[in-house]
Amino acid sequence: MAEVSQANEAAEKGAEGSAPEAVPGDTTISRVKLLDTIVDTFLQKLVADRSYERFTTCYKPFHQLNPEMTRWIYDKFVAQLQTSIREEISDIKEEGNLEAVLNSLDKIIEEGKDHGEPAWRPSGVPEKDLCSVMAPYFLKQQETLCRQVRKQEAKNQELAAAVLAGRRQVEELQRQVQALQRTWQALHREQKELLSVLSAPE
Repeated sequence: MAEVSQANEAAEKGAEGSAPEAVPGDTTISRVKLLDTIVDTFLQKLVADRSYERFTTCYKPFHQLNPEMTRWIYDKFVAQLQTSIREEISDIKEEGNLEAVLNSLDKIIEEGKDHGEPAWRPSGVPEKDLCSVMAPYFLKQQETLCRQVRKQEAKNQELAAAVLAGRRQVEELQRQVQALQRTWQALHREQKELLSVLSAPE
């Protein structure tokens, strides 16, 4: 009974608005300790604010018959409820690896304090946030693609120049072949005429 009254006094002090632990302005509490403090404060408030009076109101006939037994049941119920909640919180912390996650978060925040620039925060407008995050990425991708396009265009121009030069060479070769063909045909005609003259009877 004395333990319950002490818990009530502690909960009433917490309910008045005072922090569970006095923390200097330049000291930060780890999130694991903060979670434990929140759970402790919550459990203290379970027995605060006339919780016993509300309990006896629900079981008024039984309380009138045996107040001491009602008080014992209430104390037992509160103790078991607090123990059960603590065990559930412990299970959640173990299953979710909360201590490691919260300590990692503390580490990230401590490392972030060294940066002079403020951290990014959402503006509340999804379109604006998406544009602010994605626009630099797409602009960078666009710049990369433009560079690749310029390189490819330069290569294409070189290939086009090489093709034109090849065409000119082919045309020149065709002209040379045609000239040789005409020369050969002229020689062939001259040879025929010469043979016909030589073979003619005197």
